Amino acid sequence: MKVRHLLGISGGKDSAALAIYLKQTYPALDLDYYTCDTGRELKETYDLIDKLQSYLGKPIDLLQAVDPSVDTPFDNTFDHFLAKYGGYLPSSTARWCTKKLKLEPFERYIGDKPTISYVGIRGDEDREGYISKKQNVQSIFPFRKNIWSEDINRLVLNNNNIARFIDCYQVNATELVERAGKFISAKVSGDFTLKQKMNALLDIDVKAYNRAVFGFLKPTGYPVGKLDYFPLLENEDVLKINDIFQILEDSGVGVPAYYNKREYQVEINGEIKTGTYARSRSGCFFCFFQQKIEWVWLLENHPNLFKNAQKYEKEGYTWMNNESLEELSNPKRVKNIKLEHYTKTQKSKSLRTGTTWQNEILEAEGLGCASCFI
Repeated sequence: MKVRHLLGISGGKDSAALAIYLKQTYPALDLDYYTCDTGRELKETYDLIDKLQSYLGKPIDLLQAVDPSVDTPFDNTFDHFLAKYGGYLPSSTARWCTKKLKLEPFERYIGDKPTISYVGIRGDEDREGYISKKQNVQSIFPFRKNIWSEDINRLVLNNNNIARFIDCYQVNATELVERAGKFISAKVSGDFTLKQKMNALLDIDVKAYNRAVFGFLKPTGYPVGKLDYFPLLENEDVLKINDIFQILEDSGVGVPAYYNKREYQVEINGEIKTGTYARSRSGCFFCFFQQKIEWVWLLENHPNLFKNAQKYEKEGYTWMNNESLEELSNPKRVKNIKLEHYTKTQKSKSLRTGTTWQNEILEAEGLGCASCFI
């Protein structure tokens, strides 16, 4: 059975840059593209998807959990499932939106075909990302030094598979067997973790590790093992946030417009100071992962969307645990949020070497604001 190569487009910077990168670097890959539409994305998100589709010269399939024109009285999929959950808004501890609006449509889309899913987690991120529980789906991370998912690394570096993995080096990287063998033979323990073992082998030679893993997977049911050749075995690129912005700019697709910084003013000790704000991630306009300043950005730059988000709130059900949007939109509160953001931003600038918006995005991601799926 033919292996399918898939890339999900979230409307954010990383997945868009990955699509461009793979098209440029591995043009022979027969990639299919998709996006999961909640019906509650920013216009800027849809604009980016349209630009990217033109650049790729290939359709980006639109996946919806339900068809609003046929399967629900609501005009979007989010409202359909909100009703099913009794008006219970999603949150960081109950992310039914991710499950129902993104994961389930994705898994229906791929069915039972062996599928390699390419994921845009960067080399400067410390997270694993979504790993499907479906046996026919395997995630690959082209932007990282380690392109393999955690389950693959656990498998090949398992203490019970030491002899077999050494054999894989013997066949696929003969010249490095002696150097790599001493690390492969060392059992994973509290003193020598799996991550340390993996990094030791990657530090010796990334391509050799990739070829050995590929050899290990050949007799298994993993999708990569079904391929005769996998070009990303030769990948040694490690792409970080500045590289992502460069790829987007150089391609002409550009960065998502919600990253464009806008000015605001605050008064400190009688002096007017100018700060800047923007949105730090893709996702629904009312995403609960937003920071307070991003809610202010929505209020001032998309007031109609802010009002729509506010309509969802009711007694006991708000987007933020400690504050309603009505409370946040009070002019005095808006002023305080801007002041807090300006002060924090200035302090952060004094502690880091750069002052770019990319630095602020990295900080936002560190607060749990990375994309909810792609």
